[in-house]
Amino acid sequence: MFLHQTLSELQQYLNSRRRLGETIGFAPTMGALHSGHLDLIRHSKAHNACTVCSIFVNPTQFNDPKDLEKYPRTPDKDFQLLESVGTEVLFMPPVAEIYPPGLETTLQLELGQLDKVMEGAFRPGHFQGMAQVVKRLLDIVQPDRLYMGQKDFQQFSIVGHMIRQLDLPVELVMVPTVREADGLAMSSRNVRLSPEQRMAAPVIFQTLSWAKTQLGILPIADIEAEAMQRLSLPDFRPEYFQIVDGQTLLPVVDPAEHAWIVACVASWVGEVRLIDNLGLKPA
Repeated sequence: MFLHQTLSELQQYLNSRRRLGETIGFAPTMGALHSGHLDLIRHSKAHNACTVCSIFVNPTQFNDPKDLEKYPRTPDKDFQLLESVGTEVLFMPPVAEIYPPGLETTLQLELGQLDKVMEGAFRPGHFQGMAQVVKRLLDIVQPDRLYMGQKDFQQFSIVGHMIRQLDLPVELVMVPTVREADGLAMSSRNVRLSPEQRMAAPVIFQTLSWAKTQLGILPIADIEAEAMQRLSLPDFRPEYFQIVDGQTLLPVVDPAEHAWIVACVASWVGEVRLIDNLGLKPA
């Protein structure tokens, strides 16, 4: 595996691969890798000659400085995991390489309601920062395909919107959520759960699964209200449980009027904020 920390080194190497006519797949991460991240790499390797993974904890998408400070950083373990699945290239830039002085990297995107609902309502500015770094990384790596996980569904939707709005020459691929045996979506934040919290956390996926069985039976508002009740356990603070259109992220009222429906949830478990989603009606 080739490790690059500067833009110039990375681009020199990738250009040599492009001259051979090889396609490049890219999986951006913030480190603290788990099996879900490795699945992005596996998907990329199956369809591209060269796979790049980036590890960069992006400061512009943390609206709470304490959350940035607490974000787990495990570079040695990450390196070993990436080698274990045959990652060709690891890009680990310092902040100054991504946001060098004098370079304007902010984006003027029209996101409509995409960044105002759900996560956007509770984390103002998060998605602008996320879009900013993804665009910057795409400019640097210039991949043929970009791989992102379904778990961060709203993030995936906004990146897709950005790619279409800016007409970027990259194919966006959604990789299904990887779950623990008990259904908990794999997340870098799971390591911060206490043993008791970890035992209780699968109720999030259980609630999503219950909601899927009720689509078309109960009114949407009743499903959402019951789901919030199911998540109101000791040490849990659910922020939202919303059933939305998979394309627009706007609320669903009549399921028959939507081809793609997704239930999205966020809840604090102690001091750890977990998100998840589940397709209730396929696209």
